[in-house]
Amino acid sequence: MMKLKKLVRNLVQIPSMRKICSLAAGEGVQKEKTDCVVIGAGVVGIAVARELSLNHGRNVLVIESASTFGTGSSSRNSEVIHGGIYYPPNSLKARFCVRGRRLLYEYCKEHGIPHKQIGKLIVACGHEEVPKLNYLLNRGIENGVEGLKMMEGSEAMSMEPELQCLRALWSPTSGIIDSHSLMLSLMGEAETHGTTFSYNSTVTGAHLEENQINLHISDTKSVKNFDFPSQGYPDITLLPKLVVNAAGLTSTALARRFNGINLGVIPPSYYARGCYFSLSNITVSPFKHLIYPVPEDGGLGVHVTLDLDGNVKFGPDVEWLSDIDDVSSLQNKFDYTVCADRAEKFYPAIRRYYPSLKDTSLQPGYAGIRPKLSGPRDGFYDFMIQGEEFHGIPGLVNLFGIESPGLTSSMAIAEYVATKFS
Repeated sequence: MMKLKKLVRNLVQIPSMRKICSLAAGEGVQKEKTDCVVIGAGVVGIAVARELSLNHGRNVLVIESASTFGTGSSSRNSEVIHGGIYYPPNSLKARFCVRGRRLLYEYCKEHGIPHKQIGKLIVACGHEEVPKLNYLLNRGIENGVEGLKMMEGSEAMSMEPELQCLRALWSPTSGIIDSHSLMLSLMGEAETHGTTFSYNSTVTGAHLEENQINLHISDTKSVKNFDFPSQGYPDITLLPKLVVNAAGLTSTALARRFNGINLGVIPPSYYARGCYFSLSNITVSPFKHLIYPVPEDGGLGVHVTLDLDGNVKFGPDVEWLSDIDDVSSLQNKFDYTVCADRAEKFYPAIRRYYPSLKDTSLQPGYAGIRPKLSGPRDGFYDFMIQGEEFHGIPGLVNLFGIESPGLTSSMAIAEYVATKFS
């Protein structure tokens, strides 16, 4: 009961809300008018909230089911700033990655966010992979990625003596970033301009009344025990002018619970878990730059990532998950366990470009899960940003499939959403 009172108290005290006396959603359920709601306090949701409040003067409420911000994909990735090489020209991923990278570097410099532009080598270790590098070079140039250079293996190995490869594509604009510091900074600016963050609060669905979204909010602990779909009434109902569904892993499952939406335009959900292993028993990092193999199905391959302290990690691999239904997604039942025996597949993959990797030097690190719109061997799928013209619900913007390069693209996605839909 105290949790319910706290949730309602936190929401009704927001200045942009106005109470409506109504029993339409069930006895005892309060309805509150508000301006903008962003669902999800990952890096994309936070960036959207900041952009809406800072540059468009909107009053924003961010609803987050977890106890704090950035607990999902935003904190379980490689923390790499991508150049924009891999994606088809004119795709949202290509456009937002290139634009987002530029915005991100500028923002980091202006706000003192820890980052380093260390560059990336994409390496071909076999003759059959060389044409793929040439393909990536041409694609990167078409996408507007600056400074790309094809190298002979000897030149790449002079940059990285522990590396072994036949040829390499050098991307000097790639880098690494402290994503936690980035999110803290974006949040601070958003809050300064009136954004409110409400944690331990879960959006469980929505319905339309007279063309107005009614957003159902419940305390996260109670959602864990919901018997979907007949979970009863929400703790509170919000009536926003604009809703941005930036729920990441849960975005498609949540959209399917918006009564009145055109279900035919909501893509299917696929989930790919990726594990990372740390390099142990070293005093000096064997690499100074990011090292990537040519891309593989479902990801960019098991690559070398450095953090800002010089620690080395390898990953992610790709493990397709088939046991996550919509209810499990809404209840955040994602398994981030890193099984130590997965290292058996890491060693041969890494030794293709780092042959001196020693046995037993890999230690389990962490895992992340990618919200994908395509399954195994389905090929490329773009980010998907849907407004009313797609799904039929006024004031709703759905962000689907915001996987890599989501971190790099976050500020560009925010710019696009706020400009197009605000």
